[in-house]
Amino acid sequence: MPLIKRGSASGTRLPTSAETPPRAASHASLASRLADLRSAEAERRWRAARALGRDPEVVPALAAALRCEPVARVREAITTALLRIGTEASVAVLIDCLRCNDAGLRAAAIEALQALPTAVRPFVEALLADADSDVRILATELMRNMPERDVTELLCRLIEHEPHPNVCAAAIEVLTEAGTSDAIPVLEACSRRFAHDPFLPFAISVAIARISGTEG
Repeated sequence: MPLIKRGSASGTRLPTSAETPPRAASHASLASRLADLRSAEAERRWRAARALGRDPEVVPALAAALRCEPVARVREAITTALLRIGTEASVAVLIDCLRCNDAGLRAAAIEALQALPTAVRPFVEALLADADSDVRILATELMRNMPERDVTELLCRLIEHEPHPNVCAAAIEVLTEAGTSDAIPVLEACSRRFAHDPFLPFAISVAIARISGTEG
């Protein structure tokens, strides 16, 4: 007569109370990481942020953590997680960081957003038209990895009507690296408009030489 395991009439192994189905284990693991994201220990928050860059559902939790995170290393891990998720919602969280007072957080957000040019593109026009000149300057930085045609079109449109010389200077810098020859007439008009400025006409001359291939 064959031996039969206790607790089984057929010899088939039955789950014990200590075993957890894979889906339940996954949810338990996610809940644990979200709890760690609110831990008083920076190291636990850092590890949690590094592990949460896969699930779009955690974007609100990452956004809340980012707003109150005092440790630069943990903030960087959170922005990296948002970058890895790469959805419209995660991009919106990073864009909101452009308005914060923390220079380190702004820099981390810009670096992350520059790696997502396609996802950022729908937000750029509104940022370039923002009432805050600092936001407009930061918006030009987001365009460095975008297609030359988009860079030229959007930044030329900005320069044509931009009253702030620092915003124009930021746009000209990006056009110097990623603009096309279509930008030259707009740059020439900008140079005439800011002829009294000690810096812009020179920066524009450099940009035109670089774009036209006559630099040297």
